[in-house]
Amino acid sequence: MTSTFTGLQIGKRGIMAHQHALNVTGHNLVNMNTEGFSRQRAEFSTFEPIYMPGLTRAQTAGQIGQGVITERVTRIRDELLDRRIIAEAGSEGYWQARHNFVQDMGGMHLEPGLNSVRNKMDEFWDAWQDLAMHPSGVFPRHAVLERGRTLLDGIHHHYHNLQTLQNRADEEIRMTVFQINDLSNRIADLNSTIERVKAHGDIPNDLLDRRDLLVDRLSSMVNITVDRRDPNEFMVHTNGFILVQGSIGRQLDLVPNRETGFTDIVWSDTRTALELLNPGRNGSLGAFVELRDQTIRAEIQSLNNMTMNFASLVNEVHESAYGINGSTGVQFFVERPFVTNIMGNYDRSGDGEYDSSFIFRVSGTNVLDSRAHVGLSGVMTLSAPDGNVEIPYFATDTVADVINRINNSGAEVTARLDRDGRLVMTATPSASWDNPDFVIRHIEDSGRFLEGYAGLLAASGPDGAFSWDVPNAVDALAGGPASWQVAPVAHPSGWIEVNPALFRDPMSVAAGFGENGRPASPGNGEAAQAIAAIRNTEVMVGRYRTFDDYFQVAVARIGLLGEQSQIALATYNQNMKRLHDMRQSLSGVNMDEEVSNLIKFQHGYQASARFISVVNSMLDTIINLGA
Repeated sequence: MTSTFTGLQIGKRGIMAHQHALNVTGHNLVNMNTEGFSRQRAEFSTFEPIYMPGLTRAQTAGQIGQGVITERVTRIRDELLDRRIIAEAGSEGYWQARHNFVQDMGGMHLEPGLNSVRNKMDEFWDAWQDLAMHPSGVFPRHAVLERGRTLLDGIHHHYHNLQTLQNRADEEIRMTVFQINDLSNRIADLNSTIERVKAHGDIPNDLLDRRDLLVDRLSSMVNITVDRRDPNEFMVHTNGFILVQGSIGRQLDLVPNRETGFTDIVWSDTRTALELLNPGRNGSLGAFVELRDQTIRAEIQSLNNMTMNFASLVNEVHESAYGINGSTGVQFFVERPFVTNIMGNYDRSGDGEYDSSFIFRVSGTNVLDSRAHVGLSGVMTLSAPDGNVEIPYFATDTVADVINRINNSGAEVTARLDRDGRLVMTATPSASWDNPDFVIRHIEDSGRFLEGYAGLLAASGPDGAFSWDVPNAVDALAGGPASWQVAPVAHPSGWIEVNPALFRDPMSVAAGFGENGRPASPGNGEAAQAIAAIRNTEVMVGRYRTFDDYFQVAVARIGLLGEQSQIALATYNQNMKRLHDMRQSLSGVNMDEEVSNLIKFQHGYQASARFISVVNSMLDTIINLGA
C-alpha cells in the first residue's frame, strides 16, 4: 500500500522541478546578451509510478503517480543551420578581408588627380615636347630633369605603398595562423572537458555553446567542415585535412621562403604545405595568401614592367642622341644590372660556377619593314608561364602579323620594332615564383625568321636556341654585346633614378641625333621629339601596346576588383545576416517568452508548495486523532 507520506514526496518533487526550471529560466535571462549562448529548456517528465509491472500489486485503481522530475535540460540548437553558417562563413571572411585591401589599393592610384603617376608621366612627355621645340634651350632641359625626378618619385611612392600592403598581408597571414592554432587548441581542450562531463551523465550545454562559438570564429578564417558522426570524437576538417580530432588540435607553422622573401604555411607535424583548395571560400587566411602572392604581386610586377620598359625605351633613344655640349651615349635613367657579368652569366645554384644567363632584352641586326611579307614559315618557341608556347608563322604573314602573334600568345616575352626597324624581344615579369622577373628563358625558331630574316638568332632549330639555363647563352644570338641587355635588379620601380650626371651638367640632356658620327646641330630636336612620341607609340608595355593603355587598364582593373569585392561582400553579408537571424529566432533568448516562463514556473512552484501545505494539514489531523 502507499505510504502516508507519499503526498509530501510528490510535493517536494514538484517544488524541486519547478525551482530547477526557474533557475534555467534565470540562466537564460542573464545570458541573453552573451555571444554564442543558446537558450536552454528544462524538460519535465513524470516520476516512476509506485507500482511497476509484476505479479502482485495493491488493489488500487490504476498506477499511483509519484510527481514530476526534471528529466533533462536541453539546448535549443539546429545542427543543420549551424552547418550552413559554417559553410558560408568562409566566403564572408574571404571577401571581408579582400575588400579592405582592394579599397586600399584603389586609393593608391590617386586617379583622377594631379598627383597620379599618369599625370606626372604626361607632364614628363610634355617637357620633352617643349625641348623638341627649343632644343638649344637650358630651361627646357632643367624641366625635363625635374619632371623626370617628379615622375620617379611618384613611381617610387606607388611601389613602396604596394610593398607595404604586401608586407601587411604577410603579417595578417602570421596573425591569422596564430589565431587558428589558438582556436584549434581551445576546441580540443573543450572536447576533452565535454567528454568528461558526458561520462558523468550530464549534458554540458554551456561548454557546447562555447565550442560552437569557437568553431564559428574559426570558420571565418579558413574553410572548415565539422564531423559529429562519432559522438565521442568531435572533428574539424579543413580542405580535406584534419585540424581538430577529439582532444588533439593540429598546429600550423610558418617557414621562410627564400625565393619569395615571405613565409609559407605548413603543418607542424608533417611539414607539408597547407593546401587552400577552394578559392573564394578559404576565409580570411585564403584571402590574405591570395592578396600577397597573386593580387598585390601582380600589381607590383605590372608597375615594375611599366617602369623598366619606360626607362629602357627612353635610354634607347637618349644614348644614341647628342647633348648640346656634344656628349652622347649617356643614359637618362640609371639602370642597375642584376649581374655585373657582361654576358649575363649568373651562379643560380650557389656552387661557385656559372650556370645561367640573365638577359632582359635581345635585338636583331636587320632592319625590317612591318608591312613586308616574311615569305617564310616555321614555328617559334618562347618561354611562357607554364613551360613554353609555340607560335607558328607563315609565308603570307607580314612582320606586323608575326609580332602581334607573339604578343598575343601568352608568352612571357614581348616583341616590337625599335626606331630603326630592328626586332626587339623583351622579357616580362614571371607568373611563377620559381622564375626570375625580366629574364628571357627560351627563344627558338624552327624556321629562319629569327635567324636570317631578323638577324636575332645565330642559327635555327633546337641547336640554335637561346636558353637561359646555361652560361654564355648569348652565344646563340647573332649580334654582339650591343644587341642584348642584362636583366635588372628586382623591382626597378623602387630604385630607378634620373642620371645624377645630368643634374650636374644639364647640357648633356640629348635633344638631337647626329649624322655620320658628328654631333647634332643646336637646333636639332629630333631625339627629344622621338622620346615624346613614346607616349603614344606601340612599344608593348608587357601585354599593353602603349603607356596610356597600361594606365587605363591598371585603373580599370583595380576599379573592377573593388566593385567585385563590394558586391560579393554585400551578398555574403546579407546571406549571413539571414542565417544568423534564423539562428537567433530559434536559439536566442526572448525576454517576453522567458518572463512568461518565470510566471508559469512560479505558479507551479506555488501550487506544489500549496499541495504540501494541504498534505501537512491532513497529517496533522491524523496525528491529532491518534493523540
